Amino acid sequence: MNYQIAQINIAQAQDSMESETMKGFVERLDEINYLADKSAGFVWRLETEEGDATAIQAFDDPLMIVNMSVWEDIESLKNYVYKSMHVELIRDRDAWFNKITKVHQVLWWIPKGHIPSVEEGKEKLSVLQQDGPNEEVFTFSKSFYKK
Repeated sequence: MNYQIAQINIAQAQDSMESETMKGFVERLDEINYLADKSAGFVWRLETEEGDATAIQAFDDPLMIVNMSVWEDIESLKNYVYKSMHVELIRDRDAWFNKITKVHQVLWWIPKGHIPSVEEGKEKLSVLQQDGPNEEVFTFSKSFYKK
């Protein structure tokens, strides 16, 4: 395959990562990041030298966190997100994150070997928010495949 799938998702934390409110989430980060790193089809994830992305300030709102990754295919990403221990974080997200009413995750195809920038991810998210799913930007529920 000449393409890989990139994704970005954003979340607005209820408090700073150092707070008691966010403690349960922060305590699981190393475990969940390790799980991603070892998952079938995993290629890359956005991270600091410390190994996570929560310190990366991509938005004006200091509580808005960003997560990006690249995978061999949609199925590998979907298996990690919904069929691994990662799903526990999704289930418990209301304890740590405020509800975002607009689209907060986008998938898009990239040439194999390309590492997307945070700016690229933010642009793709914006396009999805404005135009909805299409061949350029899409979601798990409305996916488009490269031929």
